Amino acid sequence: MPADDPNHAGAVLFAERCSGCHTLKAAGAEGSANRKLRNQGPNLDERAESVDDVLYAIRNGGFSGAIMPQNIVVGDDAEAVADFVAEYSGTEVDRPPAPGEGSGTN
Repeated sequence: MPADDPNHAGAVLFAERCSGCHTLKAAGAEGSANRKLRNQGPNLDERAESVDDVLYAIRNGGFSGAIMPQNIVVGDDAEAVADFVAEYSGTEVDRPPAPGEGSGTN
C-alpha cells in the first residue's frame, strides 16, 4: 500500500500490533497460521467488520470470550486501524447480492 494512501498508517499499525494473531492480506498479515490455537484471532479476510465493531474489539479486548489485549492501540491509532480493517476486511466473504442487485431488474 503506498504511503500516500489514507489507510497506510492503519495498515502499518495493524501489521505491527495485530498480525501476530489476525490474517488480513491487505496488511500482509497471516496470523499464526494455525487455526487450532485459541490465540489465533479471526481471519479478517473471511470476516467483514465495521469501524464501530473494530473499535469495540480494540477497546474491550475482542468480543465475548476473546483473549485479545484491551487497547492494543488507542486514540488516533485505534481510529486508523479501525478505518483500515473496515475498508479491507471481508474480501473473501461470499455475499449474495442485495435485493435489487444482480437480478437484472430495477
